[in-house]
Amino acid sequence: MNTLEFAKQYQSNLDKSMVQQSVTGWMEANAGQVKYSGGNEVKIPKLDMDGLADYGRTGNTGYVDGSVDFKYETKTMQYDRARKFNIDANDVDETGFVLTAGNIMTEFQRTKVAPELDAIRLAYLASKSIANNMVEYGYNPTKTTALDHIKNAIISIRDKGFTGQLVCHCSFAFKNELEKAMAGQLSPSTFNVGGVDTQVVSIDGVPLLPVTSDRLYTKFDLHDGKTAGQEAGGFAKASDALAVNFILVAREVPIAVSKTDTMRIFTPDVNQSFNGYSMDYRKYHDIWVLDNKVNGIFTSISDAKPTV
Repeated sequence: MNTLEFAKQYQSNLDKSMVQQSVTGWMEANAGQVKYSGGNEVKIPKLDMDGLADYGRTGNTGYVDGSVDFKYETKTMQYDRARKFNIDANDVDETGFVLTAGNIMTEFQRTKVAPELDAIRLAYLASKSIANNMVEYGYNPTKTTALDHIKNAIISIRDKGFTGQLVCHCSFAFKNELEKAMAGQLSPSTFNVGGVDTQVVSIDGVPLLPVTSDRLYTKFDLHDGKTAGQEAGGFAKASDALAVNFILVAREVPIAVSKTDTMRIFTPDVNQSFNGYSMDYRKYHDIWVLDNKVNGIFTSISDAKPTV
C-alpha cells in the first residue's frame, strides 16, 4: 500500500472515529440528508407546507389546494481548521511510519479536535437559546434544586411541541447534585452514537451526557496558531463567556457536520526542506439549527445575566 492509499485510509477512519470521540457526535446523525461534495459547502434540505383549510361541502369546492416547498439551502462551513505535523526520517522506518502516523492522528483528533468541536457546538446551541429567551441565569446547582430545574427545562421544551427524545449536556457538578437529589433513582439508559451503544443515566428518558467544564461556556476564542501567545492553537473561553450548567436540546434540532479534507502525507524523498514525513490535517465543520427548531433548546447558566 502506497502513501496515498495510507492517507485515504486514515481520512476515512478519522471521520468515523470523530463521531464517537466527540460527546456531541450524535448531532451528526441529523446531517444524514445533507449533501456534501467536498470543500466547505453543504446543502441542507428545507421543507415547508401550508396548514389545514376548511373542506368545501358546497359548490363542489372540496379540497383547498396547498403548497409544499422543498429546496436545498447552501451553507458554508465557517470553521476551517488545520495543522501540519513533521516526523524526522531517522525516528521511523518505512514500516513503522504507518503505525506512528495513525497513532499521531488518532490522538490529535481525540485530545485536540473533538474537544474543540464540542465546545463550538455547545456554545452555538447556548447562543441560540439565549437569543430565543429559552434560558435561565444565575443558577448554582444544589441537591435540593437540581431536580426542579432540569424538570422545568424539560417541560419548557415539551410545551413547544417537541415530543421526541431530548438530550442533556451537563457539567459534572450539576450531574453530581442531581444524583444526590435522586439518591440512586436515575435510570440507566442506552445512548447510541455512530452505531456504538453507550450506557448512561437518564431522567424522564433524557440521557445525561456530562461534559468537562472547559467545553461548557457560551463563547469561545479560537487560536490561529500564528499570533504571539496562540502558537499552540486550540480554543479558550472568551473573556465575556458565561459558564453553563446544562444545555437541554431535542435530538432532532442540531445539524452538525464535520469533514476531514483530503489528507496528505509527504515522504522524505518528496519534502524539499525537511528530511522526514509530513502530515497535513484539515477539518471543515459547522452546526446549524433551522428556524422552526430553535424552540427545542434550553440553557441553564450559572453566571448572572449580563447587564449590557
